[in-house]
Amino acid sequence: MNAIVTVIGGGYGGSTLAKALEADTEAGVEVVLVDPKDAFVHAAGSLRALVRPDWADHVFFPYDRLLSRGRVIRDRAASVDARGVTLASGERVDADYVVVATGSAYPYPAKFDTDSSAEALDRLRATHEELARADHVLVSGAGPVGLELAGEIRSVWPDKRITLVDPREGLLPGFAPELRDDLARQLDELKVEVRLGVTLTEEPPAGPGRAGTFTVGTSDGGALTADIWFRAHGGAVHQGFLSPALTGALTARGRLRVDGHLRVEGQERVYAIGDVTALDEAKMAGYAMQHAEVVAANILAQVRGGEPATTYTPSPIPSVLLPLGPLGGVGQFPSPDGPLVLPAATVSAYKGQDLFTGRFAELFGTAGA
Repeated sequence: MNAIVTVIGGGYGGSTLAKALEADTEAGVEVVLVDPKDAFVHAAGSLRALVRPDWADHVFFPYDRLLSRGRVIRDRAASVDARGVTLASGERVDADYVVVATGSAYPYPAKFDTDSSAEALDRLRATHEELARADHVLVSGAGPVGLELAGEIRSVWPDKRITLVDPREGLLPGFAPELRDDLARQLDELKVEVRLGVTLTEEPPAGPGRAGTFTVGTSDGGALTADIWFRAHGGAVHQGFLSPALTGALTARGRLRVDGHLRVEGQERVYAIGDVTALDEAKMAGYAMQHAEVVAANILAQVRGGEPATTYTPSPIPSVLLPLGPLGGVGQFPSPDGPLVLPAATVSAYKGQDLFTGRFAELFGTAGA
């Protein structure tokens, strides 16, 4: 009987893992991917789709071509344990190996709160119309999402006023000074106002993404008047479905502790990848996909009767590829000599132009469609 691997979550890490496991035809692994959505959501493209609705087709990739032998179950996990998952429908999926790859929630428009791609598209288009008629855009949060949103807005509307507020005293703390200086320079050239060390004293009366002029106070004693606002902070991991046998591995912040092979603490055949892990690194799609490759190698080793041998160690030097629209942005990779800072032209060529949509078209079998 083939070993059954059930992957809970079809995001960046889960889909990459499922594809990698199935690609090894000799191991004979049977892959079951569980996700409530009707399509993979390329969240990195949602901000561009917001400002350019014609680009929205690059955000959603149906799961029907991801696996050729395995199966994708559209359902929500109700309870996950070391031997499989019980679904919200009541169906039980037993497994020899379980991988928790459920990712995290994040405020719209970076991520959606619906499992329907059609509903998500409708909301994107409606928000685009609201944004189009706003003169002054306020973004609460100047982390990577807030910065990228500001860059996308500026690439389409050169005359809108854009203000970012953030409680931190500096942009992208922990990254190389050269990167941070270049980021500040580009934001200045884009005429994006950045107010650091500042928070809003109250939430604007209209919900995020809803046009309507408002004035709110700021923690420095001032006030801001804008026509629309977006929240770009406040993510939360998905883990409320874990059985008692697995919740013991959760940290106080609700993330799963894993060993060097990415196995959940205390488990032999349960792994975790992506945002749900307690690894000391930023929660980014690229890291989740690296986790997937490590876990694929370790599960295949176990299926063949061996022990996990591939390890994952977070780099002490953080990585980022942060576009500011199609043509700008900053980037950093680790290198033997320390942080390697990338110029805007390289970030644009590598990611900013297409946001890796070609890579996901290949993964989901839609290239050329």
